[in-house]
Parts: sequence; C-alpha cells; structure tokens
Amino acid sequence: MFPFSQRVAESENLTFFTQEVLRKLNSDYKTGGVEKIKPLIKQKLVELDNTELNIAVMEETGAGKSTFINAMRGLRSTDPGAAEFGIRKTTKEPTTYSHPYLPNVCYWDLPGIGSTKFPAGPYLKKMKFERYDFFIIISACRFKENDAKLLKEIKRLGKNFYFVCSKIDADFDSEKRGEEINEEKELEFIWSDCLKNLMEAGILTPSVFLIQFLAGPI
Repeated sequence: MFPFSQRVAESENLTFFTQEVLRKLNSDYKTGGVEKIKPLIKQKLVELDNTELNIAVMEETGAGKSTFINAMRGLRSTDPGAAEFGIRKTTKEPTTYSHPYLPNVCYWDLPGIGSTKFPAGPYLKKMKFERYDFFIIISACRFKENDAKLLKEIKRLGKNFYFVCSKIDADFDSEKRGEEINEEKELEFIWSDCLKNLMEAGILTPSVFLIQFLAGPI
C-alpha cells in the first residue's frame, strides 16, 4: 500500500476515503504509479471542497465560546455577522455561523451546558449531536463533570473532538497569590491534568489545546 493510502487507512474515520476507494487507489498505484491515481485523487478533492462540515462548539457557561467562534472566523465582536457574547446575549438555541472564506464550513454555537435552562441530561438529548461532524469543547481552567458527560456522548456516536481549556491566564493569576510562578510548569500541569481526566473518561488519544482568556471582545 502506498504511503498516502496507508496514512488514510490508519485514520479512525474512513467515511470520505472508504475501504473500497483505498483498495482502488492501492491497485491503481501498483499498476500505473502516481499518474494513474491522479484522476481519482482530483475527484475526491472536488468532492471534499463541496462537502459541508458542521462543527459544534460547546462550553460550560462562561468559558468564551462565542469569542472563540469569532476568532476562528477572523472576525471582531463588532464586525457584521459576529457571534454575540455576554450575559444578555446567552445562546438560547443552536446558531450557525459560516466561515467567511470556506462557505461549506459551518460553526454551530450551542447553548452552554450546565445552566438552569440546560442541565446536562436534557441538554444531551435536545442538542441532537448526530447532526454534527466534529466537536470543539471549551472548558474554563479545569476539566469538569459536564465535560465528561459531553465526551461520553460524542464517543458513543463515534465522532471526533478537540478539547480546549480556556482562561489560562486567569488560572495563572489564581495560582500566583502574590508570588511568581513557573508558567511553563503550570501549563504542563494543566495539560497533563486534562489528559488524565479525558483518559479516565474513556478517551484514549485526546487532542487538548490551552488558550488564554476568552470572555471579552476581540
């Protein structure tokens, strides 16, 4: 099997490059080399360009979800079409935002889990996770029980996700207590703690990202 096909085959998600397509690519490569597989690769790239990608962005209320969506779309909070944020602008229903340069990529701003209006149990049923292709979970400072509930449902559906730990600078401030801290070691601790909790929730190879404060306008 040639390297490209092998890397795709090792992926957990073969919905785009099916086993049948991989077998054809492998067979064509063996008989005709790169030139023979070019037409099929080009066809798959065109299909990929026309495939809609729905990304659900979720948080425990107050972690900076709307600001994150604006940053991913290259928008400031005051730009037309930007996701709204703040106490009075709390998301009440799933809201979609298209990427300005990738129209087939849609970010879904989901209501925050854990509020009185959206407790964890009803939230998991009402949000209809099966409609989304990928998930980004934003948690402020530390992994929480609601994060575990979200991840278990995502895992049950066979979907992939990124876990984003926000407000890292606020976490630093709480740890300092008037003293200097080793930020590199603190980042390592936060990252390791997230990995540990994700693995305990049954996620064996999680992708974890740490970002600074996401609560105000950008």
